[in-house]
Amino acid sequence: MMILKPMLAFAHTLLKDALAPGDIAIDCTMGNGNDTLFLAKLVGEGGHVFAFDIQEAAIENTRKLLEQSGALAAGVTLIKACHASLQEHIPADSLKKCRAAIFNLGYLPGSDKQICTVAHTTIAAIEALLAALDPGGLIVLVVYPGHAQGKLETSELLDYCKAADYKTVNVTMYRILNNPNQPPFVIALEKKGHV
Repeated sequence: MMILKPMLAFAHTLLKDALAPGDIAIDCTMGNGNDTLFLAKLVGEGGHVFAFDIQEAAIENTRKLLEQSGALAAGVTLIKACHASLQEHIPADSLKKCRAAIFNLGYLPGSDKQICTVAHTTIAAIEALLAALDPGGLIVLVVYPGHAQGKLETSELLDYCKAADYKTVNVTMYRILNNPNQPPFVIALEKKGHV
């Protein structure tokens, strides 16, 4: 038995600690819907999940997964749009009540690898979330540096996170250091209280 968790399991542990039934959560990169379903189970029937992706295949894959599991109800909204535009698609009062968001970066598994996340839209979404979240709100990023665009996005995200104001946000990283294959890693940003 491994004590250290794989990256996605670690990301999910953080979300479990951040969310309770009735909360609002955001899946900023729905992909095949696994994180959307996970969030929906955490927030339950009284909560709400807003999930974003720019690809129709991601919307359909997620819809099917949610329908099969019985989780597609009034508590999940699937949005075909870039996560950078989340303020345009989530009502302001819901965005303010959001407790956690996840980004599973890179490309849609089994799809066109040329369509992938990029740092400037990811950072724009992070900034919108940090502006809206209450203190204690959590943003979790699963980062994939093992492909060309992923390397660029990783570099820019790390620069952004290192420069984040420590008075307003705690930034932490969970990463395997001795694997030469550039495995994914987790960055978590937790909004701090007023100073």
